[in-house]
Formats: sequence, structure tokens, C-alpha cells
Amino acid sequence: MAILGKIRERSLFLIIVIALALFSFVIGDVFTRGGFGSEANSIGEINGENVGREEFAQMVEQQKSMSGGRGTQMQNVNGAWENLVRQKIYKAQLEKSGVTVGEKDVWDEILKQSWVKDGAQFKNAAGLFDEDMFKEHIATLNDAKDDDANSRQAWLSWLDYERNIKNNLELRTYNNLVSAGLGATFKEGERYYMANNTKLDLEYVYVPYTYIADSAVAVTDSEIEQYVRSHPNDYKAEASRDISFVRFDIKASAEDQAAIKGEVEKIINDREEYSSAAKGNVNVKGLSDTDNVEDFFRNNASDIPLDNNFYTKVRVSPILKDTVFKLNVGDVYGPYKEGNYFKVTKLVAVKQMPDSVKARHILIPFLGTTNDPSITQTEAQAKTTADSLLTIVKNDKSRFADLAKTLSSDTGSGAKGGDLDWFVYQTMVPEFRDFTFENKVGEIGIVKSQFGFHIIDIQDQKNMQKNVKLATFAREIVASDETESIAYQKAETFASALTDGKDIEELAKEEGLTVQPAVGLKAMDERVSNLSNQRQMITWAFNSESNVNDIKRFDTEGGYVVAKLTGKHNKGLSVGAAKASLRTKLLNEKKSNLIKEQMKADNLQEIAKSFNTNVQSSKAVSLGSPILPGIGRAEEVVSVLVYLKENKLYSGIDTKNGVFAAKILKKDSPAALENYAGAVSTVKNVNKTKGAKVYSVLKKFADIEDNRATFY
Repeated sequence: MAILGKIRERSLFLIIVIALALFSFVIGDVFTRGGFGSEANSIGEINGENVGREEFAQMVEQQKSMSGGRGTQMQNVNGAWENLVRQKIYKAQLEKSGVTVGEKDVWDEILKQSWVKDGAQFKNAAGLFDEDMFKEHIATLNDAKDDDANSRQAWLSWLDYERNIKNNLELRTYNNLVSAGLGATFKEGERYYMANNTKLDLEYVYVPYTYIADSAVAVTDSEIEQYVRSHPNDYKAEASRDISFVRFDIKASAEDQAAIKGEVEKIINDREEYSSAAKGNVNVKGLSDTDNVEDFFRNNASDIPLDNNFYTKVRVSPILKDTVFKLNVGDVYGPYKEGNYFKVTKLVAVKQMPDSVKARHILIPFLGTTNDPSITQTEAQAKTTADSLLTIVKNDKSRFADLAKTLSSDTGSGAKGGDLDWFVYQTMVPEFRDFTFENKVGEIGIVKSQFGFHIIDIQDQKNMQKNVKLATFAREIVASDETESIAYQKAETFASALTDGKDIEELAKEEGLTVQPAVGLKAMDERVSNLSNQRQMITWAFNSESNVNDIKRFDTEGGYVVAKLTGKHNKGLSVGAAKASLRTKLLNEKKSNLIKEQMKADNLQEIAKSFNTNVQSSKAVSLGSPILPGIGRAEEVVSVLVYLKENKLYSGIDTKNGVFAAKILKKDSPAALENYAGAVSTVKNVNKTKGAKVYSVLKKFADIEDNRATFY
């Protein structure tokens, strides 16, 4: 009570302290984020244009909707970002080109969409598309946007659709501009034809870079760094992190498996169990003695659901096929282990059934079974129609095909008189399947499915054979709490030892564990090596407070991971994995210069002598067949020589692997053509492949600031 009294006496003082603390927290956050709401709401910038957090969140939701919810959160984030970058880059290029996609362009594009021009709700009494009716539809969406949440969402969805149409139109417009610029003229076609069909008789000397030993030239790290600085767009590197980690998987022990097997075995026979409701022991039916497997599965939680399908021998599990077909109905097999489950299986029923059926049907849908707005009849009305049709076809089967063509909503089979051809057991929905496989040829009847009412005529059946219906009760093999606790303690002990300075490789070796590296992780990654989604680990690695050699334990699907941050690499220019190839490139450039210095002679014989080699020759070489003996394909050389003159010495021609000196002895040009349309078409196709690379080039030179990792 004395303490409470002192707190009351100093309440004003405490309020002031708390207020100052909150103020410093807010101000600190403002300064660390660069201002009031500046970076806090910015996902990034694309060529100086800010991307707001709310705008981007909407794009992520759109991406999620387009993927049907199949993608992960990070896949949706990355997909939305890539789409946004593409849109912004293309829009900027269009503006530079003086091209604007206006409202009328967007409206005209919307009117071309099939759901608009073919929509029944937008057609007039004459059955023609009415633009005013479509405008009225949009106006109605706008007027109702404040009525409720659904109406608001409908209006926002329309605005998103309109925006997407504009974005796609901008992309297509820019690509069309690029394609137009990458066409081919008649003269280009002629030049291409002549160059590819001109044949050259050559004499040449080829000196590979290997002629000069690597030890004779040197490339320093500073030269590599200078090359990188002079080609910045080729060596931009994102920030990255390196991690080493050890897994502690939670796996069911032998004791866990034995206990689970015992649980499964226990449900086979009747047993006594205590019932809190009855306040005493009650008799519980086992799988073997139950007369109703549906009730049994309702009262006993199996880890796989009851399957009411029939199976032929080739379709049952390989573990069962040589056993269950020898059992009597009611017999139980097991327990047995299959995959990650212990199971027991009861033979519920045996039936002779075909392996395939030929049938035809007439489908009568009703409201709720289709998205077709023309379907307005209720289920009761559809049933009345189906019953009437059944009476007609039972009295006169010859009318079935014509009725299917005119009345069936399954227009695919309807066009063939309702014929579905041959199908196997697992093809059709259960109601349709059961009727056609469990009844005889010639039977006609009605079944109701998710698609409506089917009037079915069984026309033929093949390969009658024994089928079985099985009730399989299963328990998944999972680790016990005790086993999971042991794995947790091992991971904690391992992490503690690393924090105390133990080497991860040595400690893992002592414990019989494996250290796995994950190198070059990017800020927006979500996978770490062979682990499942580990966004939490990426976030930790990129946290500004995480330092090299930091240790952290993570919960993962099926276990734990102890990770060590082994490397932090900042954004900027970097050679990285390309360092070795870049060193080779610069070495070859230096070797090329030395070879060219030595090639300064008046004829090929002297050049060959200075390199202790021979003059080689080749006839009828062309761009269409640029093969040189002992060298292979040499497009680089032939593409240069084809435009040069005869009987002149050309030396110092660089190629990927060496330097050429060559002389054209004879140049045989092809006869001119009356029409070079074929060559023009080829050049156009070649140019199109170049046009496909336009976006990657534009993106390479764009100024993009990506802050997504701060929010996702």
C-alpha cells in the first residue's frame, strides 16, 4: 500500500516521463525512416516515380486473384512488382516517343472484349450489342458504390479492370512500335541473301590465344575492378546474404511408430472404453464387427477419409492387390504400413462391373448449376422437364439423339446426339458413374449431379470383372511430443554452443550432423536451399541489426534449423561468380594485342612462319556454311570477310578463341533474284528475336529502388 501511495504522489511525474518516451519513439522513427510518412509508405521508386504502399498492396491482391490463390505470398509480391516495373518502364518509353494511350483508346479496347460485345445483358431487342446499355451498366456500378461493401468492391474491381486494359494497351502499343522499327526493307533482304550465299575461297592463318602462355601476361585485380567500373550496367549486384545452417528434423522414433501401430490395431475388434457421458465403461464396435462403416468413420477419426468407390485389381494399392481379392466380405487386413501411415482395410463389398462404359445423355441444368444467365428454371422445374423427357425416350429410343441435339445444355455431346463415347470408372462424377457402371446395358434413367439432371442411356459395357469396395482406416506416423521435445533441446544446445564460440563445422561433425550452405540469398527470396518457405530466415539475415557470425534458431515445417549468418554483401558493382571468366576475357584481350603485333608481315607465309604454323586453305566457305578445317564453325571471321575485297591481306581479325589473318582468293557471288521476299521475311524474323530483348535492356538501364523487403 505504501508503494501505491508513492505512485499516486508522483503521478504527474510519471505521466511526463511516459509522454517524453513516446515522443522520442515517434521522433526517432520519423528520423530513421527519413521524414513524416516518406519512406514509411514507399515500396520503392521506378525512374523517379514513387510506388505507394497502398497502391502496391492492391496490385498484390490482384496478382493473388489472377493466380487463383495458388501462389505463395512472395510469389504474388514478386509477380506484382515485375508487372509494375514493366508498366512504368513502357509508359515512360511511350511518353518519350510522344505516344499517348487516351480514354477513347481504352474504351474502344474494352468494347472489343468478348464478355462485353457478346454479353446477353448488353444486347437490345434485335439481339445486337447496344453500347448505351453497357454504359448504363457501368453507371449503375458507380451509383451503387457507396451502398454496401459488395457494391464498393464491384466498383473497385471495374476500376482495376479498366486500369489493366490501359496497361496492356500501352504494352502492346510500345511493342508494336518496336516491331515496326525492326522490320526489313527490300534492300536489307537483298543484302542478307547476297551475304549468306556468297562463297569464298580462302587462305588463312589462325593463331589461338593458347599460343601465348598465361604466365606471359597478367591481369590484376585492379584492372578487373576498372573494367567493372567502366561497364556498370553489366555488373550491377543486388544486396545478398550467405547463411550456413544445420537441420534438426522431427521424425517419429521406433517407439512412436510402435505406439501408432498399436492404436490402429486396437480399432479392429470391439473394445471397452470409459465414457464420461455414461460415467463408466461402454462397448465400442470395432471395424471388423461394424455393420455401418460410415458410422464407424464418423465415430473414429481416421487420418484419411472413407472412400466409397469400387476398384479393380489394377487400381488398388500394390500392398493390397494380392490380399484383399482373396478375402471374404467383412474381413479385415492389417495393420500394415504404407507411405507415412499405418492402416487397416476392411473388404466392404464385391461387385462384378465393367472396366468401361459407352453411354449417352441429355443434360437439363437449373439455377445454381451453371453460370449461363439464360438458365432461369428452378430445380423443381428442371426435374419436371427431365421426367417428361425420360418418359418420351423410354417409349421411343429413336428420339433420344434429336432431343439431345436440341435440349441438352452439354452442347459438345449434344451435337453428337448425346454420345459420350467410351469412358472409364474414374472419369465421371459419382452419381453418373454409379448409374452407368452398376446398371445393365439398355437401362435408361435419371440422376442428379452438380451439373443438373442427366437422362442417361447405357449403350454398351466392356470387360466385366471383380471390383471391391474397401474401408481403410489410417493413422499418420507423426512424432510424439517427447520426440519433438528432444529435437528442440538438441537444436537449442547446438545454437547455444555456437553462440559461445564453437565452430559450426567442427560441432556438426562431432554431432554427426551436416552443415548446408545457402549463398547469395536475395532480400525478396523465400526459399533457403532445400528448406520450405523460410521468409523469416531471409528477413533475419537482412535485418540491419543482424551481423556476420550471428546465430539464430528457427522453427521449420517438420523440425528446427540453427542458422549462422556467414556473409553480408551490399548492393553495388560486383564481379562475383563472373570474376574468373572476366579475368580470362581480359587475358585474351592482352594476348590478342601481342598476337597482332607479331602479325605485322606482308604475306600469309611470313605470318605463318613467325608463329611456327602453316597457311591453311578452304573453298566455298559461306555464312550459310561457315566451316573451316581444323577450327569448326567460324561465323565471326566469315561475316567480316564476306564484305571485303579479293587478293588483299587482312590480319588481326579477332574471334572468341584466337586471331585470324586471311586472304580471299576468289569471291563467288550468287545470281541476283527477281524477288527477295523470302530473305526479307527471314531478316524480319531475326529482328523479332532482337525485339523480344528490348524490355530486358530497358530494365537494365532503368533506375529502380526496391524497398519491398521492408514490408514483406
